Amino acid sequence: MEITLKGDKEFDDIPSIKSKALRINLNENVYGTFAEIGAGQETVRQFFRAGGASGTIAKAMSAYDKDFSDAIYGIEDDKRYVTEARLRKMLNHEVNLIEKRLPRDKHPNKLFFSYANTVATIDFAKKYKGHGWVGIKYQIDPEQDYNEIVIHIRFKENDARLQQETLGILGTNLIYGAFYKYNEPRKLLRYLYDHLDKDQLEIDTINFAGPVFKDVDNRLMSLQLVKNGMTDAVMFAPDGNNVLPAAVLYKKNILALRGSFRPVTKVNMDMFKKSYDMFIKENKVEKERTQVLFEITLSNLRAEGEIDEQDFMDRAKLLCSLGQTVLISNFKEYYKLVEYFSQYTKNRMGLCMGVNNLVDIFDEKYYRHLSGGILEAFGKLFFKDLRVYLYPMQNEDGSLTNSENLKVHPRMKELYKFFKYNGKVVDITDYDPKNLSVFSRKVLKKISDGEQNWENMLPEGVSKLIKEKNLFGFEAEEVLRKE
Repeated sequence: MEITLKGDKEFDDIPSIKSKALRINLNENVYGTFAEIGAGQETVRQFFRAGGASGTIAKAMSAYDKDFSDAIYGIEDDKRYVTEARLRKMLNHEVNLIEKRLPRDKHPNKLFFSYANTVATIDFAKKYKGHGWVGIKYQIDPEQDYNEIVIHIRFKENDARLQQETLGILGTNLIYGAFYKYNEPRKLLRYLYDHLDKDQLEIDTINFAGPVFKDVDNRLMSLQLVKNGMTDAVMFAPDGNNVLPAAVLYKKNILALRGSFRPVTKVNMDMFKKSYDMFIKENKVEKERTQVLFEITLSNLRAEGEIDEQDFMDRAKLLCSLGQTVLISNFKEYYKLVEYFSQYTKNRMGLCMGVNNLVDIFDEKYYRHLSGGILEAFGKLFFKDLRVYLYPMQNEDGSLTNSENLKVHPRMKELYKFFKYNGKVVDITDYDPKNLSVFSRKVLKKISDGEQNWENMLPEGVSKLIKEKNLFGFEAEEVLRKE
């Protein structure tokens, strides 16, 4: 039984924050609690100010003191407060209280919700911009289970008061979108920035769950964050859920492999395994604190000017099936990727790449927008604790190109030598020669043309998944006809 939550023409244009809060307040069925930690009660303030809040707000609280917060929600294992685990405890605790205190037989049509945030705003020294977790657990049908939307934000403003106001607007947008745009999650995502600018706030993680979002793939929602310019990079785990990059990368040794993975091939996995074996033997690398990432840039996802989302999902499913953590980024240049990693770790990093990728790094045309040109980029790239692991390329005549004989532009020759002979570029020598002739584009063409004998170019289990899920345009009937 769904209770009067469908949109209407009056609210099709972007409503003001006050209008959004008022519409929630005037819905006699929406009823819940606000629990906000770390930046005042900025979201609930919007609802109090809008008027008519007595029928909507069951309780508003801010367990600001840590001891008091622990007494209510329990103590986190890591003793931290601005975490996803803390937010989820807050949401669950408050929803359970509503259910316990308001019997369903007396309130059969009520749509209960709990909105919560736990944030840290900018510090006094203005070195730490601040971040937080924001979420809502709610119903759109009193007879259904609860739905959840959980997001992680990073503040960009340099004033705590402005950050508080931004949080209040975001929270109102989230609550409004949860109730009135739940059937259009992509729009819900974009509407989080109503009356906000991307210079104020970054959203780098979002996860949807519950009956109304049963068909939502959170990896695809991750892609929307980057596509919409809400963040520069998102990450998802092998289970398909989005994860917070800061939590995964914090103080880690990072090994990244960039590619199209369309599809992921034996050569990709050989590059990963051989570079990983070399990386963990480095004297500054701890195996138990090493994170491997398979990175796909937004430019690699574009087909004919637009991002092919089905193609993206095909790649994502295969990489996840191999147990890999995937990073989707907007970093076309490698130095931007390394800068991004450097936000979270000062430990040694590694990049695994092919010969053509390394040659491109030494191409000046990619750095004309920088005032310091290629030297500025290289200062950001190679003067970090970074090493490039180079996979050889087989030429048409059967010879190999590696770091010793690759050719860069004559003007870049001495610069390349400097980094090469200072140990920043090392060759992968223990490679499998059989994989040198494997290219993703050849495999993809064989699949799309309905040809045979492409399965042995892919890691174990990948070809089976492609056939079962009809990925990358694979059609079993077409193959049978050709047989």
